[in-house]
Amino acid sequence: MGAGIAGLTAASLLAKQGLRVELLEAHHQSGGCAGTFRRGSYVFDVGATQVAGLEAGGIHQRLFQHLNVAPPAAEPLDPGCVVDLADGRAPVRIHRDPERWRQERQRQFPGSESFWRLCEAIHQANWGFAARDPVLPPRSWWDLGQLLGALSAGNLLSGLLTTASIADLQNLSGCGDDRRLRRFLDLQLRLYSQEPAARTAALYGATVLSMVQEPLGLWHLQGSMQTLAAALEQGLAQAGGRLRLRHRVQRIEAPGKDRAWSLHGEAPGQRPFVLEADDVIVTLPPQSLPALLGGQLPSGYRQRLAQLPEPSGALVFYGAVARDQLPPDCASHLQLDWGDPGPLFVSISQEGDGRAPAGQATVIASVFTPARPWFEGDEAGYQARKQSAIAGIQAGLGQLLGLGPEAWRHQELATPRGFAGWTGRPWGWVGGLGQQPLRFGPFGLASRTPIPGLWLCGDSIHPGEGTAGVSLSALMACRQLLQRQGRALQLDHPILNT
Repeated sequence: MGAGIAGLTAASLLAKQGLRVELLEAHHQSGGCAGTFRRGSYVFDVGATQVAGLEAGGIHQRLFQHLNVAPPAAEPLDPGCVVDLADGRAPVRIHRDPERWRQERQRQFPGSESFWRLCEAIHQANWGFAARDPVLPPRSWWDLGQLLGALSAGNLLSGLLTTASIADLQNLSGCGDDRRLRRFLDLQLRLYSQEPAARTAALYGATVLSMVQEPLGLWHLQGSMQTLAAALEQGLAQAGGRLRLRHRVQRIEAPGKDRAWSLHGEAPGQRPFVLEADDVIVTLPPQSLPALLGGQLPSGYRQRLAQLPEPSGALVFYGAVARDQLPPDCASHLQLDWGDPGPLFVSISQEGDGRAPAGQATVIASVFTPARPWFEGDEAGYQARKQSAIAGIQAGLGQLLGLGPEAWRHQELATPRGFAGWTGRPWGWVGGLGQQPLRFGPFGLASRTPIPGLWLCGDSIHPGEGTAGVSLSALMACRQLLQRQGRALQLDHPILNT
């Protein structure tokens, strides 16, 4: 259920293994938060604007090789991001080259090198661990065997930091008083963990902070983010799987003694449909399960889901400007520590990448926001809040890029209300569970649910959000599902095979 990147990955992998697969998507296109929409001659990425995992050994490279599908055209981002801390000092340029990044961070954060070296050591252990496809958290003897088989001596040492945060690493490294470094870390980590440094798991955040540098990297897709979904759709079709768009699941009935899973919903034209299945993989936020399964959900599991914290919503400004209005050599991705409505993450299209006509550029600025308040009050109040948010974002873009109100050739704002309609997620949530130490890895929500045959993947399941993270979660769920049927799934890994 759900044809975002997690659902497309799971469906294509299972179809490749010879299973009959039906992928149900409520929207009129695939991609979810990594999808695309058009406004006249402009193409806007809905939410996600960059991709990880296309490098050798990365999850997307492994997937496309396994599916025998050409990966989408992409270029590595260098710098991966330029971070303006709004303190009058030069922005921090996160270079792709490790040595240039080392020199940059020493200039920007003198005395912090021990922190970065500790993060790099943890990341190296994490990278080898992830390459061996562990199952986390384990919920069966097979799961436990996969976890133990992926561990190395380095993981056992870094495991001592399982309950630590990135802020703890900063303190351990002797630079805990560096407030400028903490502001930088808070901005970067909030993008990927939904949490600041003091609440981001050290084992998660260390890899996030190393994601830009070779041999990893962040990538800019040519055309749009939709090309990633299109490539996975191709893999699904080649393997004989079926994608059903505009099919919204409204109720799931668990299997009985003599029947399979039964999915009830609404098809195009408001026609009801019923679909039976031996297994069901859900990519929606797990908080959706009580409404879908009702009283069939075990009480203990229902209680745990009720105690999960709510993910964030987002405000996303979509604009277009003449390219000559932008600063010379403007980076594709930037951050600004901004007050109202909050810190901005900005993505700017590249000339000739298919998102804007020649000589023009799309500008997307996003900021996290509590989701529920955007559903409260009357329409007049909602529109007033929207206009206030647009003014605040444009003021931030004015400081960051020098763009005045007259520069905008197109402008609109998406709120959690819009994302609720686009994705079908409760309250328009755009991310998974915050990657706090006691909710990450062994302490997280498992892909294997208490109901046999019901599986979870997506941004609330290990290892977290982002296109690479949700694809890894989908691979994990597929391996568990197939093992239950006596089958095996293994993706080649060029690094481990050399």
